[in-house]
Amino acid sequence: MECGKTTFDVVALAAYFAFFAIMHSILADPRFKTWAGKRFGNVFDRWQRLAYIVLALIMIMPFIYIFVSLPDRILYIVSWPGSGLMAACQALAAIALLASLRQTGITYFLGLEQLKRASAPGELVTSGFYCHIRNPLFFFAALFLWLSPIMTLNLLAFNILATVYFYIGALHEERSLMAEFGPEYEAYKKRVPMFLPRLKC
Repeated sequence: MECGKTTFDVVALAAYFAFFAIMHSILADPRFKTWAGKRFGNVFDRWQRLAYIVLALIMIMPFIYIFVSLPDRILYIVSWPGSGLMAACQALAAIALLASLRQTGITYFLGLEQLKRASAPGELVTSGFYCHIRNPLFFFAALFLWLSPIMTLNLLAFNILATVYFYIGALHEERSLMAEFGPEYEAYKKRVPMFLPRLKC
């Protein structure tokens, strides 16, 4: 009975994640942004990014409920000193993620820069972590998830779904960057790998 209930919870998690991914992808799609920009003009240009971030944060809340409230099953617990090493690597991945976010400009990422200027120009960042890999935010986020020293069934399902979504999200993001930067981004794609970091710049 408990096994069947746990399976149902995983299915519910997967169903909600699919809904989250579809909504998130539609709102990030360049075609939707072009359509909405023509329909709503400067208002959309100013508020789109901030509204996108706020909506994403709101839609993440049910995941917290799932992990806290629904039954789960522990798959493994890594013992010391392996658990300490994994936790340290998680901390490094979190620091690297924040550093990558800082490189892109935190105010621009959050949509605060766009509130000042509707057509606030983006900048193609190719230095730092972006010199080694095109999608460091997704890469370090995936590392953080998979380096957890405690793995449960719900967490495993979430990690698999999140990793798939990171890949799909990266494809969507690259379409937007291609539309924005054109040949400059095309040349960058040829130099820098998508997910497997190169050692030298």
